[in-house]
Amino acid sequence: MGFWGVGWGDDVGGGGGTLAGARGVLEGRAGLITGAARGIGRAMALAFAGEGAKVVVGDVDDVEGRKTVSLVEEGGGTAVFVAADAASGEDLKLLVAAVVDHYGRLDWAVNNAGLGTPDEPGREPGPAEWAKVMGVGLEGVRAALAHEIEQMRRQGGGGAIVNTAASPRLNVSGGLSPWVAAKSGVLGLTMAAALRYARDGIRVNALSPGRTLTPAVEKQMAEDPERTRELIERIPMGRLATPEEQAQAALWLCSPLSSYVTGVALNVDGGASIA
Repeated sequence: MGFWGVGWGDDVGGGGGTLAGARGVLEGRAGLITGAARGIGRAMALAFAGEGAKVVVGDVDDVEGRKTVSLVEEGGGTAVFVAADAASGEDLKLLVAAVVDHYGRLDWAVNNAGLGTPDEPGREPGPAEWAKVMGVGLEGVRAALAHEIEQMRRQGGGGAIVNTAASPRLNVSGGLSPWVAAKSGVLGLTMAAALRYARDGIRVNALSPGRTLTPAVEKQMAEDPERTRELIERIPMGRLATPEEQAQAALWLCSPLSSYVTGVALNVDGGASIA
């Protein structure tokens, strides 16, 4: 038996499952990841599938989304691609339905899709940019949560959901204000949903990544190495995160290993949030 009588082979929280032997911590559990065509989302798909999960890859980018599926399959995992716009409530509903159609149920979900705006001095995003960013990053998360929770409750409860937010100490400016507003709203949605559906056995948490070596960030580093150096100096651990490190944090939040964790924002930022 494990600590406080919970054995590593016992079922614990969020639908239960075994943690023993050669099986992965998400063995046989089905779910979806939005924004999974590249970067952190792709790393999540690979990490989850590597732990036995059945993954539906959701994204608007058909080519890169299918590449994510190919990479999962090359590693021996199970995944399918479903074209989905995270700003469309109907697409998100169909994405949830696709998980059920392919795998029989929805056990976990990661609402990872998001959009930013150019971070240029003196530039103020206009109404159209605000609407676009908020549509994907906040309203899209709200709609995804609604459909995911509805399906989990229909199954009798249980499940885990992770919403990608942002580290509170990221260096932001006015040019990023719609993105900041969206991510702040995601934190509120996460806490509200966690509280409301805790008795249904549905855990809802937020992943708050710090600066991470995604393709977009790598491009920024190449264009402005001096600013990159300054940003890294502000991080106590002295480096950027890898997408794989963010993926492992999301994996933990969706697994039985975090069975008593709900309503939290997990900062994965190398200590930047406490600096």
